[in-house]
Amino acid sequence: MSGTRLEECAAALDDAALTRTTLASGSSGLHGTEDAYRVQERLVARQVERGARLTGFKLGFTSTAKMRQMGVHDLIHGRLTDRMRIADGDTFDAGALIHPRVEPEVAFLLGGPLEPGTVDPLGAVAAVAPALEVIDSRYDGFAFSLPEVIADNTSAAGYAVGPWRPPVELADRGVLLEIDGRLVEAGSTAAVLGHPLRALAAAARLAPRGVLAAGTVVLAGAATAAFPLPHGVHVRATVSGLGTVGFSTVPKEART
Repeated sequence: MSGTRLEECAAALDDAALTRTTLASGSSGLHGTEDAYRVQERLVARQVERGARLTGFKLGFTSTAKMRQMGVHDLIHGRLTDRMRIADGDTFDAGALIHPRVEPEVAFLLGGPLEPGTVDPLGAVAAVAPALEVIDSRYDGFAFSLPEVIADNTSAAGYAVGPWRPPVELADRGVLLEIDGRLVEAGSTAAVLGHPLRALAAAARLAPRGVLAAGTVVLAGAATAAFPLPHGVHVRATVSGLGTVGFSTVPKEART
């Protein structure tokens, strides 16, 4: 695909997010993942040109079931910016998105660079925390092909991180997602490739050199299915032994 066409795809995705309109799956003409990541780079560059600062790296399809569903055999990845950050306990305007969903995750804070081929990825980790990720596809009905979701920065829209703590063993810890105190999803950190550290090792392998520097936040991937994010609710994720993280969404009537 030509550079001009790649830029057009990035512009279409960017405009869709800014105007809260959707694109039809198949309209981009994207077929390969290499072109898709080139579009993603251009899309994120547009956000940076508007003042956003890169803060993190996120992984997708960390569930074996999701990989089978999409017919893929590897993870996908995207970028996080400070404009996506939601402070723990803060209020978030979900109405600015198209059809947002939320999912609980584990976040890693890198204390040093995480290089490809790292034998002990945990050695680069300064801290871990419970996290929430807000996803929002720019494609109609949350329906897309593999290249399309990659180009769309893996549906990244927002993220909240709870209190950081020194690294702990993360194998098979219980994960709860609550909306207004009601349990809506339950799972385990084992849903993330069997162990979140495997996602961290994958990040080291997949990220372009220099991306995973000290201070980078890495979201390891969803521990449960994503849940639709309503207006005017409080969302909370709990990871056993790590703690909780939460935020509230703006009531619908407050947006009028």
